[in-house]
Amino acid sequence: MVAPVAPPRGEGRRTGRRPATNAAELERLALHLFTERGFDETTVDDIAREAGIGRRTFFRYFASKNDLAWGNFDAHLVVMRTALAEAAPDAPALDVLRHAILEFNTYPPAEGVWLRRRMALILRTPTLQAHSTLRFASWRDVVAEFVAGRIGQPESALIPQSVAAAHLGVAVTAYEQWLRTDDADLVIILDEALRLLATGFALL
Repeated sequence: MVAPVAPPRGEGRRTGRRPATNAAELERLALHLFTERGFDETTVDDIAREAGIGRRTFFRYFASKNDLAWGNFDAHLVVMRTALAEAAPDAPALDVLRHAILEFNTYPPAEGVWLRRRMALILRTPTLQAHSTLRFASWRDVVAEFVAGRIGQPESALIPQSVAAAHLGVAVTAYEQWLRTDDADLVIILDEALRLLATGFALL
């Protein structure tokens, strides 16, 4: 969470609205605007105006409009990397990965509606795909790093990269399934998909 930052003197505020005072508030307001108006049709100026802040303050929170969709993704990656690094060395690697990925994707119930908006935006907005590719690559790097450490190979080797890509594919597919049904449970879907992957899709 970014500490509250007061807008620089001279920046205009939208009357009648308390200005956004942290990154989470700004993110939620932007997600609402993206849902209401469309991602491409909403500008940084629109978001800043609705938030009651100026452009300079906006860029203190987020480097770009694209970053808003991903929220505090980098901080979650740090937590995931730490969980993998601290796992018992004799625990099965795929079990460790499954638990870490489930933890990474577990959110409080109150965050569910915002997570749905965020993931629908990320997975269904063509203009976000290039940026999303970079984020997904960072996620795969965390998994590949863990696998490489377990088997004593470089992160760039076939096995670490394949395991990372397979787990990302399963995770994205689980999100897509989750978005199709309003009352679906993401963690249950993701857990089932990861277990299928661990068995080599033995049901086939």
